[in-house]
Amino acid sequence: MPLANLFSQLAPLAPDAAEQVDDLLQRPGLRIERIVSSGQCSPPGFWYDQAEGEWIVLLSGRAGLRLEHEADIRVLEPGDCLDIPAHCRHRVEWTEAGSATVWLAVFYSAPPP
Repeated sequence: MPLANLFSQLAPLAPDAAEQVDDLLQRPGLRIERIVSSGQCSPPGFWYDQAEGEWIVLLSGRAGLRLEHEADIRVLEPGDCLDIPAHCRHRVEWTEAGSATVWLAVFYSAPPP
C-alpha cells in the first residue's frame, strides 16, 4: 500500500482548463476523489443531481457552493465540510482563481433498506 499525499502533484491550471480530478480510492458503494480547481465553476444553468451522496471537505483555497433549495451561496473555507444527500441539486458558483482550491469528495451509496 503506497503512501500518498493529497497536496502532491498539484499541476498549475490554466484559467480555461478543466478541473483536475483524481480517483484516490474505489470500493463497492464508495469512491473518493481529489478535485483541484483554480477559478473553475459549474457552467451556467448546470446543476449536479447525483444518485449517490457526496461528503466534501475543502482542504485549501475558497469556493462558493449553491444548493438549489437555499437562497444564499455557501462560502467554503479550508476545513469546511458538508454532506450533500443523493439528488440534492447543487453547483459550484466560483472557486478562487490563481491558487489551488483542493477538495476531497467522498461519494457513497445509501445502504439497502
